[in-house]
Amino acid sequence: MIEVGKQAPGFELASHLAGKTYSLSQFKGQKNVMLVFYPLDWTPT
Repeated sequence: MIEVGKQAPGFELASHLAGKTYSLSQFKGQKNVMLVFYPLDWTPT
């Protein structure tokens, strides 16, 4: 688990809308990034 205020580990995500892959590191020093994780609406979690 990542503690609040700690740096997020590097990762990549594919965009289903733009057909591109984005990495967290490509925004470093350029944009603010907010990471939000939540269970899907249709899951029992």
